Amino acid sequence: MVRNRVKRRLRALVAERLEHLPEGARLVVRALPEAALADYATLGADLDGALSAATRRALR
Repeated sequence: MVRNRVKRRLRALVAERLEHLPEGARLVVRALPEAALADYATLGADLDGALSAATRRALR
């Protein structure tokens, strides 16, 4: 039940950010067990940080 809640939250968060990803980008999101304790805002901030880091690496 907790895993599904995290999955639904992450799916919604990613959907909000899809238009900001580079053209042709592929994305795999993996939640660690600690994600079950995080609220929606924290998951969003963590996802934003991960997407920023991945975008920087891709542009190198």
